Amino acid sequence: MLLKKNNLIEELKSERKKFMKENDILEQIRLILNENEINRTEINATLKSKSSTNQNNLVFDLLDSDKIFHLEQIKSICIDYRLRFLDSHLFKGKIPEEAISKINQLEKSHQTKLEGFKIMAPAKLFKLENYDDPLLFAPIGNGYYYLIHKWGNDMNPFRKLLMMPFRSLETFIFFLTIMSILISSILPINLLGKTTEGVFRLVTFLFILKSLIGISIYYCFWQGKNFNEDIWRSTFYNN
Repeated sequence: MLLKKNNLIEELKSERKKFMKENDILEQIRLILNENEINRTEINATLKSKSSTNQNNLVFDLLDSDKIFHLEQIKSICIDYRLRFLDSHLFKGKIPEEAISKINQLEKSHQTKLEGFKIMAPAKLFKLENYDDPLLFAPIGNGYYYLIHKWGNDMNPFRKLLMMPFRSLETFIFFLTIMSILISSILPINLLGKTTEGVFRLVTFLFILKSLIGISIYYCFWQGKNFNEDIWRSTFYNN
């Protein structure tokens, strides 16, 4: 006679009955889920609330060193890619549930409540004041921040190149100078009549450089724009 094979699921159910009744199990699960939902609601509220906290009490041995960054390193990336590093309550996009779960997990493992969240992202993703792909951080003190979650697409590598002229006043003037040299070098030499090539190139270079600087200054004042190194922590839109 062949022996009947044991069903592991039924074995598990039988073992479970030894420890707790089914109704008690369901009640315990309900309490766990309710607690988890309350925690997630509180985390969402914290993310949307203004906070002056610049330090959280995290257990050092539980931290991942790859996720710890100093403010100067964050500033450098923001300047390179023309990003903002601002409080999470200014973020107008939806923070993914996965990020909420990671915050919840961190709070449980470190036995603390996290506050003072910061987000690194392009200006268009923030609700900025107007006077005329994101990274979520939590402060851990002394200018250091802990990376909690990244979502969206990776940053386009061309963005850094495109934003390089706007890093500072020096890089912008250097960019305009190079543009003036390139434009003056392709103009036909007989454009100003009979003249030597050296004089023609110098005159056209100076004229084009002056024109580009004038247009740029007018546009910057008109639009209220500013350089990357001055706006990476600005809460105003028009700069």
